[in-house]
Amino acid sequence: MASDINKVILLGRLTRDAELSYTQSGYSLLKFSIAVNRNRKQDDRWIEEASFFDVTVFGRQGEAIANYMTKGKQVGVEGQLRQDRWESQDGTRRSKIVIDANYVQLLGSRGGDTGGSWTSGLDSAPQSDSQPGIQKGPPPTSFEDDIPF
Repeated sequence: MASDINKVILLGRLTRDAELSYTQSGYSLLKFSIAVNRNRKQDDRWIEEASFFDVTVFGRQGEAIANYMTKGKQVGVEGQLRQDRWESQDGTRRSKIVIDANYVQLLGSRGGDTGGSWTSGLDSAPQSDSQPGIQKGPPPTSFEDDIPF
């Protein structure tokens, strides 16, 4: 039997400052909303559309990043989708999709200056002859050894 998959990765900007709260048992919840833009072509021009997503971070990670989660901040979010369901006061059934984040990466400032990235940092490592394994210039096109696979 095949397993279901529920995984989402988004990169966007906070639409408001994040809100840190605690359950009655003392468990922390950090809630925020992000806007994710996409471009699409309409007739002969490109237009930008925004989608908005609510995100919840549970536990210590939320406490650690709460002070940095301000409106306009660019963040990366990895987690899974959850559907909240409720009945409104007039009896109408309502629902919305929320992202339960497993990982949040702070990426940039309000002004659009990126302060980090999803990469491991190897791309930005300085290249010098003194560092073993790092070569200057293009990669070699031929090799001395035969590779058996």
